[in-house]
Amino acid sequence: MLININGIGIDYRDLGSGIPVVFVHAFPLDQTMWDPQLSALQKLFRVITIDLRGFGGSHAPAGPYSMTQMADDVRALLYHLEINRATLVGLSMGGYISLAFLKKYPQIVRAIVLADTRATADTPEARERRLISADKAEREGSRAIADDMVPMLLGRTSLDSRPEIVRRVREMIEGNSAQGIAAAQRGMSERIDSTELLSQLDLPCQVIVGAEDVLTPVSEAETMQRGIKGARFNVIDRAGHLSNLEQPEEFNKLLSDFIDECR
Repeated sequence: MLININGIGIDYRDLGSGIPVVFVHAFPLDQTMWDPQLSALQKLFRVITIDLRGFGGSHAPAGPYSMTQMADDVRALLYHLEINRATLVGLSMGGYISLAFLKKYPQIVRAIVLADTRATADTPEARERRLISADKAEREGSRAIADDMVPMLLGRTSLDSRPEIVRRVREMIEGNSAQGIAAAQRGMSERIDSTELLSQLDLPCQVIVGAEDVLTPVSEAETMQRGIKGARFNVIDRAGHLSNLEQPEEFNKLLSDFIDECR
């Protein structure tokens, strides 16, 4: 469903009933990356997915898109849906946005799940790579970004034996506009370090990571989890950076158990 939020069209889905759970997608994908969660978990919870600005069915205004700006879009959607408190589930860039949301709107967050993400800001080298990628997206289009990113987003198991997952991820990336991809890359390059925020968290938190994740490896997730008092930590075997897509049944079980315990 497309609605006007903060001056642009934002596409979202809202299914099920009960505890609201908001899923914030990874770069450079869209809300359909959460289809395995939406189909399974809408029987248990109220599940909301959103196409972030620049992605999927949402509009792609001029960028860059800061993490706080995209968090504001999520907040405006929750206001529209009359949701006062929710569990946030953010993967990769979705994790950056969830942390920005938590910093600005802590009273709305019931619990948070940080999957295949990090709290630290980009290093100068990583920032430069993002800016080069943004320029490449504008110059060569989203297909070139898919060529670069699919091998990094998926784990070795998926790349070797799950051609349907490889194809699906590529289609999601290629379906996004070059302008949106570039604007999000530049926004991520400017994000601030959220490490200090982790030590201040006073709410249930779960950290999930794929054992084959090369972008935010297990060691990175362990460091983040150690900085959060009482955080649950789970590693999903045979999964890379998109653990929710690569091993959805295990991801869903970990997530639903965690949300149930937070009731």
